[in-house]
Amino acid sequence: MARLVFHGQSCYEIETADGTRILIDPFLTGNPVAVVGPEHFTDRLDYLLLTHGHGDHIADAWDILEATDATLIATYEIVSYAGEVQGHANAHPMHIGGAHEFPFGRVKLTVALHGGKIDAPGAEAYTTTPAGILLTVDGTRVYHAGDTGLTRDMELLNGEVDVALVPIGDNFTMGPEDAARAIEMIEPRIAVPNHYGTWELIDVDPARFVDAVGDTAEVVILQPGEALEL
Repeated sequence: MARLVFHGQSCYEIETADGTRILIDPFLTGNPVAVVGPEHFTDRLDYLLLTHGHGDHIADAWDILEATDATLIATYEIVSYAGEVQGHANAHPMHIGGAHEFPFGRVKLTVALHGGKIDAPGAEAYTTTPAGILLTVDGTRVYHAGDTGLTRDMELLNGEVDVALVPIGDNFTMGPEDAARAIEMIEPRIAVPNHYGTWELIDVDPARFVDAVGDTAEVVILQPGEALEL
């Protein structure tokens, strides 16, 4: 059974039953709600996944990759930047709608409506299409929506998701009510809100999401450092 740990904003750690360690969207340094720093992962990390290039999703990616030589999984443009500018060659490029089987499970990139800038030194020549991640580990299908607005493309995920990790902070992403509409489309077993409460601008009460979801799914609110057994 896999274990999912929330580290604030949109950062999640997944450890599979065989001990494979996966990290998604590492924003730890400068994150006022994170309870661990990048050193938490520098002893060992197997895979690092990125939904897009904004600073609150990739802030610690390059230092962690340098320390661990983990395999980077991201869109073609981010992987190109990693190799050509950061010198990190251990990477697997993907793009929207594509899927690939890895030793730990299956990864598919999905549509996300958001910005494409890569916030990193020397990245001026690189932009990328934001993505969501549909990740299958130990028989559980986890959907990390990334940063996105509500889109009818989410209807295509109906029947494909067990656990949905969705942003609710509004302003830059879906707010609680739109995120609840996304859950209605997807119909996961469990819904976990993220991308809220980090700063005043996205300081949304998750109770709004709980109320809006109602009986559609079980809502699990994780505080940074808390875990969910998948």
